[in-house]
Parts: sequence; structure tokens; C-alpha cells
Amino acid sequence: MRWLVGWSSIAASFGTAGRVSGQGGSGPRDHLSGGPVTGGLADADTAHPDDPTAERTVVPVGAQLLWGDPDPLWAVGDWRPDEIRTLAADPADPFTRLAVLGCCGATDAELRSALLAARGGALRHLTQWSGSYTAVVQTGRRITVVGDLAGARPVFYTPWAGGTAYATAALPLADLIEAQLDIGHLAALLACPDSPEALGDGTPYVGVRRIPPGHALILREGSREITGYEPVASLAVAAPTADPERAVEGVREALVDAVRARLTAPRHAPDTPPHDPGPVPGMGPADRRAARGAPAPAPGVGADLSGGSASATLALLAAGLPGAPGTVLKQSGERLLAVTFNDLATPRGREAELERARAIAADPRLHHVVVAAAEEALPYADLDGPLTDEPGPSLVTAARERRRLAAGSADHFVGHGARQVLDAHPARLADLLMDRRRRHLLRPVAALARSAPGDSALSLLVPFSVYSAARRLARTPYRAGMEAAAARLREGAVAGGASNPVDASLAALTWSRPGPAAAWLTGEALAEVSIRLTTAAGRPPLSLRPGEARARAALTRHAADHRVFEQAVEVRSQRLHAPFLDNQVVRAARALPESLRVQPGARATILRTVLSSAGVRELPPGWGAPAHTPNETATRLGLGAALPSLLSLFTAPLLADAGLIEARVVQQALVDAAEGHPVPLDGLAELVSMELWLGRLLARRGTCWTGTSTPRRRAVPEGVPTPRPALS
Repeated sequence: MRWLVGWSSIAASFGTAGRVSGQGGSGPRDHLSGGPVTGGLADADTAHPDDPTAERTVVPVGAQLLWGDPDPLWAVGDWRPDEIRTLAADPADPFTRLAVLGCCGATDAELRSALLAARGGALRHLTQWSGSYTAVVQTGRRITVVGDLAGARPVFYTPWAGGTAYATAALPLADLIEAQLDIGHLAALLACPDSPEALGDGTPYVGVRRIPPGHALILREGSREITGYEPVASLAVAAPTADPERAVEGVREALVDAVRARLTAPRHAPDTPPHDPGPVPGMGPADRRAARGAPAPAPGVGADLSGGSASATLALLAAGLPGAPGTVLKQSGERLLAVTFNDLATPRGREAELERARAIAADPRLHHVVVAAAEEALPYADLDGPLTDEPGPSLVTAARERRRLAAGSADHFVGHGARQVLDAHPARLADLLMDRRRRHLLRPVAALARSAPGDSALSLLVPFSVYSAARRLARTPYRAGMEAAAARLREGAVAGGASNPVDASLAALTWSRPGPAAAWLTGEALAEVSIRLTTAAGRPPLSLRPGEARARAALTRHAADHRVFEQAVEVRSQRLHAPFLDNQVVRAARALPESLRVQPGARATILRTVLSSAGVRELPPGWGAPAHTPNETATRLGLGAALPSLLSLFTAPLLADAGLIEARVVQQALVDAAEGHPVPLDGLAELVSMELWLGRLLARRGTCWTGTSTPRRRAVPEGVPTPRPALS
């Protein structure tokens, strides 16, 4: 896990350098000069309260100091040298400087120009480069930390010791303040994962907050301000109609630049022993030894090739750009490594996708590798893994995905986020009705009618049902919609998962809906989440258009899950790249007109145009067909094989100690799912993942900090809090 952490204090002469500068040659070294560390965070707790000199310096474990006092900034984890870039506007002004961490396609001149613009308050310039990165700007005593648009690179903060500490991970800040679990936030994650109104700006840790996507955290000597850097569309005045051709061309340029930013970065040779960053949060000594002995990924650049349109687009773009993919030893002429996963345990259902992957891999610029696995790679097969920053449903499939990614390259492209960025959320049908564009509803509604199961008589009712739901949503104000969702939770009216596309679309035509795991939550947990929704009803969102608001929420949810996925499946010396979640790609996709988005096959049409403009015009038959949902057969087989361990996991679950579930109810649901009964499998995955995450969090022995006045400062020091008794 890689993260950065910094600090902004109130005192103008916040000096901590002297407290650590005498650690000798074996102590931490400055990232820029190589000299001794000259920065740290003052520990609020002292061993002797009457002695002010007893205050000690807190230093992140395994950190590199990017700049020192009075507002130090650290980088923690196995960052590559080219992933950390720092520069100053003027050598005579050392306190006007910029740090960019991650993959950024900007030149030094562009970074310096953006730094000067940010000094005057123009923050959007810091988010317009290709790549995925986090930017931190210091101008005097003002610190600005800029988050991304999707939420894949979030920023967290917490008040501490008369100032504010910030980081790109929540766990280090939770360790810093010894935060307790926020049970209400965990309940909201299970009850309404797609509703940011229920989650708010909270995290699983009490006192640690998250800035919303598209916002920046500004600190002035400890005081906090959160401001947005994206223009907000007005509801009263309709936005000008975008030209579809120019909008698609913008997506093509953004996507090509995103891929090129990864290809032009320096190559790395994983087969050489990488720098050991020291203790890594969430990874114990045994895990670190195992990671050092694990086989390294292949050098160069690779990509997933599942047969879907998103992964195929990235693979073909990366293979076709000039001078790429290359390796350390040979900068050009190397074929891109394309990896396809073949599930031998459930061979039926994906034959068409595998055939398309083989046809695409016939390109001479691709080297195709098929990773085949059977029962050993089923979901729930191996539930041991590292501690992630937050819980996520990908924890139950981490071993399966890690097996595929281990056969990939040091820099590996994945198509995550394409559906959330390019496709139209069903609630956008309500936006079209608000704009009086009813004729654009004909094709998507007809496509849903064709996908409806059963006889033709029922399929004739689908257009009327969808139109009525979209019309009702368009006429429902935000406040009324959130209050109705809160009442639904209080009444316990939470249904299972949708069984077909029509049911899923109808369920999505609302301001807020319960998640698939809500059916197993206790009444007290649902009541607490309903209070959160009622409170949020008085705070209008960034957009009062239901389709736009729900699409942003879905993207934020997916970006958060992708971040957990990256940490759960991490292979040492490998970097996963998801260009569809980059700022510029998200911006270009938001410029697409809604009338183009809602048409059936819009994503495949857009990506086909992108490839055609890049010179790829021959694609296999069926390319762009809707990809299958996660294989239900494989999930049920995995549940059946892992049923004894899962029942043991929920014999005395931590979620029950927190008052969120009843153990026997979840155990019965696991048995029903393994036997093939209709059970929301996504909801079970979320329950199991959160229980696994809680167990790993409480079992950890390490901490993210050293030099504290307490022997071991870490989050959740008292375990899971017991629920308060309900008022009679």
C-alpha cells in the first residue's frame, strides 16, 4: 500500500527538526537531499504533561521525506523513483513548491506553470494532465491537496494536536488518533453502498474524514477548507447541446493520452530486487518475506484481454502506439503481454468472450497468455490476504484475481471503470424527460423490452413500466426521494437483488435504493442508516438532476471498490493502471450528450470509434456485445467449497458484536446460496468481505507510526464497540 501523509499546524514556528536530526546515519533520510530527516509531526500525548520538552516527534514507518518543517510531507510505501516528482517555482522561494505522486504525463514546464496558477487559486490546472496522480501544493503556510474526479485517489484528513493531518489513506490517520470504528458508516456501506448521502464524508474510522471527488483540501496553518474545482451545471438553464462527433473525439484523445502517459514512463525490471521500503501497513514480517520470494511479473507493459470491449481497447491502443510497449533492455519492438483468464471450473457461458480474445490476440503486436485455473481459483477459495485501507467486495475474489495478474507485466492495464464512465445510468432516462427529449427513450426502452424474460405479453408492459418509473423520478424532488428511501429502510422494505435487466433498471430509477446486503441487517442498523438519509435530505447534492447525480454516485462507488481491489490483489513490483478512471477521461466522458449515452451499445460504439481513429478497424464478430455479469455458477461453486470455513467465520462474527447482523440468519443465507436457492450473491460477498476486513484489522499487531509517546499507536485499540441499548 502506497500513500502520502502531511501535516499543517497552527503555530508559524512549528519546529520539530531538532527532535529527529540526531538519529544518526541509520535514521530516515531526506528524499531530495539524502541528508538526515528534518521534519515530523508533534505528538499530542506526552509522557510527562508538566514537562513541555517531553513532546516527541511522530514519524511514519518506512517513509521518505519530500519536504520538511513547518508543514512536512512524506511518501510511504514502495514508490518508484519516477512516481515522485517535486519542484519549486523559484529557488529563492523554497516555500512555493509542488509534489506530484503517481503516474503523471505533464512535463516540468507544465508542472511549474500549474504551480504558479495554483498559487493564485486556480486549482483545476492541477488536474488536467493525463495519468492518475495526487498533487500537493505548498504556497507559504497554505497547503492544497487535490483529489481526483472519480475517487480512485481519495484524500483523507483529521484534526490532531492543534492542526490537521492529511493522507491518501484512512488507516494511517486512524492509527495516528487511535480512532474507533464508525459502526454507522459500516452499516451504511452495507445498507446503501450506492448512496453517498448515507456515507457522507465519513470513513470506517471515527474522526477520519474524506473529501468528496472533484474537491480539494486547503489548509491554512491548521484551519481547513474543502472546495470544488469543477464547474457545477445549473438546473434552471440547460447546458448547450454537445456535438456527438466532437464529444467522441474528446474521449479518443483523452484515452490515447492516458495510455501514452503510462507507456512513456520509465521501464522497470521487476526481476531485480526492488528497494525494500521497510515495514508496510497491513503487511507483517511473514507477508513481507513471502512477497520478496514470490515470482516477479514480466518486465514491460501488459493488459487484460477478457474479450470485452474495454480491456481490448486498452490492449490494442497500448500495442499500437509508437515505441511501445518496450522493456528496460529493449525500448521498442517488444510485443504487449495480453492476459486472458480461463475458468476451467465453469467452462460454459463465456465461450464467445474467449473466442473474441483469441481473435484479438492474433494481432502480431500482442503476446497472448491464457491463465487457466479450476477449483483452486474459485471465489472464496483463499480468504487469506493483506489488510486493505477499507472494506470492499473484492476481498472474496482477491486470490482469483491475483492469480491472473501474477502472469501479467510490471505495468498492467485493466478496463475497470469503462461501464461507469461511458455507459448511461438508468436514471438518465429521467434527465431526458426533464429536458423534454422523449423520442430518445424509444431505443433504450425497446432494448429492455427485448431482454425481458417470459412471454411476449409481459414484455409489452415493459415500456410502460420503465417510462412511468422515469417520469416519476423526474417529478420527484431530491428531498422527497431521500425521505422516501429513509422510510423504506425504517419499514424494513428491502428486497433482494434484481433477477434481470428490466428489474435492475426499474430499481435504479430512484434517488436512493437499498443495497443487496440490506436484507440481512438488523432493524437497529437500518434505522440508523435511515436517520443518515433523513439528515442528508436537507443537504442538496452537487447536481439536482437525478440521472447525473446517480451516475456520479455509481462512479464513486466503483472507484472506491477499485482502490480496495488494487490493495487486495497487489503483486510486488507491479502497477495496475485503469485509464478509464483518469481525470481527463472522466471529463471527456461527461461531455458526451445524454441522448448518445442512453442508446443500446453506446459504449461499444464509442470505443469502436476510438480504435478506428487509432488505425484499428478490423474487430472480431460480436465485439462489443454486453459482457456477462460475474459468473453466478462459479460463485455458487466457491460458496459450496468454502461453506465450512464461512460457517465457522460467522459462528461468532464481529458484525454481530457490532449489532449489524444476526449470525444465524447469515449462516442460513450461506447454506441457501450454496444449495442454489435465489439469494443476492453480491450481498453475501459484501458481508463476508466486511467480516474478513474487521478480523484482519483487529488481528494486526503493527502501526503506521513510530516515535510516539505510546508504545504502539494504532486504530481500534479497544476492539469492536458494543451497540448501545435501544431506547424503550
